Amino acid sequence: MTGMKEMVYMSRGADLCRECGAVVISPGYRLALFSPWPAAVNDCYEALLWLRDRAEDLGVRPDRIMVGGESAGGGLAAAVCVMARDRGEVPVAFQMPLYPMLDNHDTATSRDNHGRIWNTRRNHLGWRLYLRGDAKKDVSPYASPARLKEYTGLPPCYTFVGTGEPFRAETEAWVRNLRQAGVPAEMDLYDTDIHAFDMLYPELDVSRAARAKFIENFREACAALPDGQILPHTED
Repeated sequence: MTGMKEMVYMSRGADLCRECGAVVISPGYRLALFSPWPAAVNDCYEALLWLRDRAEDLGVRPDRIMVGGESAGGGLAAAVCVMARDRGEVPVAFQMPLYPMLDNHDTATSRDNHGRIWNTRRNHLGWRLYLRGDAKKDVSPYASPARLKEYTGLPPCYTFVGTGEPFRAETEAWVRNLRQAGVPAEMDLYDTDIHAFDMLYPELDVSRAARAKFIENFREACAALPDGQILPHTED
């Protein structure tokens, strides 16, 4: 519904540039108010293809492309990974959908949720705008990744989510389903009901902890890939 590509500067993506020497592409996808599904996910997938085609010019190894995002962007990241697997056009090496918006149906934690920043009322509005009409209908997993039936072949995953926010149950289900399909997946839970706490309140202890664990898991993911290495942190 809201947001802009420049929000990457307050996100974990900026940490990957500063601390790990990563190249980060932040797509300015169309928002649901004026452009419902599949506009946003198609825009993000096109950005993935753009990165693949320009990897050498950007200093990116095409076998080490990772996909991530926060909130609705986390849901789009998951959907893009599913599309990439199904179409076989980009071998995504790792996924990082943080507190992702994955399920257009109510879950145990998105139903009757009164968390800060995001809650049941706002979640229903978001899905209605994105899907138009009946937001609880059965849709493609490219629209609502929780509708996915087959998780085999998806990239390994790391994510985190707050204990009291709406997206906890669907995040847990995503990780559980990946594991059941034999896909390595890890998740951290933080004691907060503030959605996107790490971005909106970076000074909190819980946000500092989440940031540190995110970087740690990203480094471990890089090390696990063939010829695994990342650039050292510099002040340049």
